[in-house]
Amino acid sequence: MNRTEFVIATAIILMVAFALGWFTHWLLHRFTRVKGGDMAEMDKLAQSLHEAEELRDQALAYLEQREAELMNHISQTEAELKAAMEGLRDARHEAEEMRSYIERMHANG
Repeated sequence: MNRTEFVIATAIILMVAFALGWFTHWLLHRFTRVKGGDMAEMDKLAQSLHEAEELRDQALAYLEQREAELMNHISQTEAELKAAMEGLRDARHEAEEMRSYIERMHANG
């Protein structure tokens, strides 16, 4: 095999390799490309996902606000209950003092 034959054989091998590579690339591109309808559907799904995330964020913010309001209401109710219990305790103590006073008055009188 002389030099010219070697160059021609190498050129043919390189052309065949290029042709196979190009055909493989074309075949992969043909099977893996996204169709226009699929892109529109993907855009619609992305928009729906974005809207769902916004709704979730709004719901979380509302829940946090509502939780804070309820915790404030519970604190106020507990304070009112504590004040009512103290008032009831004072009233019972005063009633007991009145009973003992009345019993002493009846015993003396």
